[in-house]
Parts: sequence; C-alpha cells; structure tokens
Amino acid sequence: MKTVTQNNLTQLTTLPFLFPVNCYLVTDGDFLTLIDTALPMSANKILKHIAATGLPLRYIILTHAHGDHIGSLQTIAEAHPDAQIMISNRELQLIKNPATYAFEAQKPIKGSYPKIFPVKVDKTIVEGDMIGSLSVIETPGHTPGSISFFDNRTKAVIVGDLLQTQGGIAVAGDTRPFFPFPTMGTWDLETGIASTEKIMLHDPSILAVGHGKMILNPMPFLEKAVARAKKRLN
Repeated sequence: MKTVTQNNLTQLTTLPFLFPVNCYLVTDGDFLTLIDTALPMSANKILKHIAATGLPLRYIILTHAHGDHIGSLQTIAEAHPDAQIMISNRELQLIKNPATYAFEAQKPIKGSYPKIFPVKVDKTIVEGDMIGSLSVIETPGHTPGSISFFDNRTKAVIVGDLLQTQGGIAVAGDTRPFFPFPTMGTWDLETGIASTEKIMLHDPSILAVGHGKMILNPMPFLEKAVARAKKRLN
C-alpha cells in the first residue's frame, strides 16, 4: 500500500501500479476520519496505518457504495466498533432498489453494489452536514447518491469517483482510454459535470479522487476536465 500525505490528509492506495484504489485518512485534532475503505485486501494495511497514528478512529464516511469503496468496511468496522459509519441516504437506497427517481437522469444504475449493506449505518448524511472539519457536498454523477467532503481548514476536497486522475483527469463518464474503469460504473456524465462545477465553487486547494494521484491547486485541471466532458456530451 502506497501512502502520500498532504497537510491533514493521507491517501492510502491499494494496487498503485495496476489498478489504484484510494481511501483517505483525515487527521482532525485528536481523532481520525476514514473516507472510503478500498478493496477487501486493503483492510489489514489500513488498520495498521490507523494504529500507527495512535489516534482513535471516530468516523467512517463513504463517498458511494460501490464494492471498491466499501470492500474493507466490515473488517474495519469490527476492529473499531466505536467508529460511526455514515453514507448518503440516496446511496443506501440504491442498494435496496437500484432504480432512478423521477427527477434524476433516467439512465441505468451501474457498478458493483452489494446485495445487502455489510454493516449497520449509524447516520445518513446530506448536503451541509459537518463531520468534524469536513462539510458534506452532494455530488451525484458517478452514482445518484455520491457525495464529496470539503475540509474547511485546508480546502482539500475528497470526491470519490466523481472525477478520476488516473489515465488523465476526467469527469467520471468521460472515458480515458488508459483507465476506462470509472466510466464503466458511471450513471450520468451530464449530472457529473454539474457536480464538478459545484465543487469548483469551493476553489479547492487539493483534489483527492478514488482512482489516481491527488492534485494540488486543481482549478485549471478541473476547468479543462469540465470543458472536455462538455465537448464529449455535445
């Protein structure tokens, strides 16, 4: 597992050279928040990294419920039973009924959802909720219930699979030939473009994605990604 730290944010990457899958640890004063849990094979190394900090894991929060983002969830939750588990309500409903609501883009729901969510969810979260220093931003596109997290101290934004940087930065659904996999699990590109523009309103200092390296000062890259995605739509 490869680790990279920027300010209070540590990126933990499983299979960094073959199929990079990221999760993130946020140091928030005297506790930790884990964002996503990567693959099942990632569990032991994530737990070792948490233990090495000497800080308690207070929250496990999920950008969405695809298998490569909740793979280690059950193991980590069992090792840290006091950690609160949070996900958006819309994403949780997709596991029970993978169909769109009337106000959403009427396109098929894609990606590897579990038949049953593997653990008890302590709280469903919505736009504007605060988890320590992190604000919740609803950013559908890759899935209808995808959410992102904005660190109000550092202006880092963790977006899950709304965007990718592996193979070149892109809004999920705008296929990058050298890493096409996020597109395979993406529900609606047009919605993802709108969510990316929403992220840009926060003028983030760091972009942290589910697949690929973090980008510092990402605004020029985000502008290019949105322009490219809009061109693909048209």
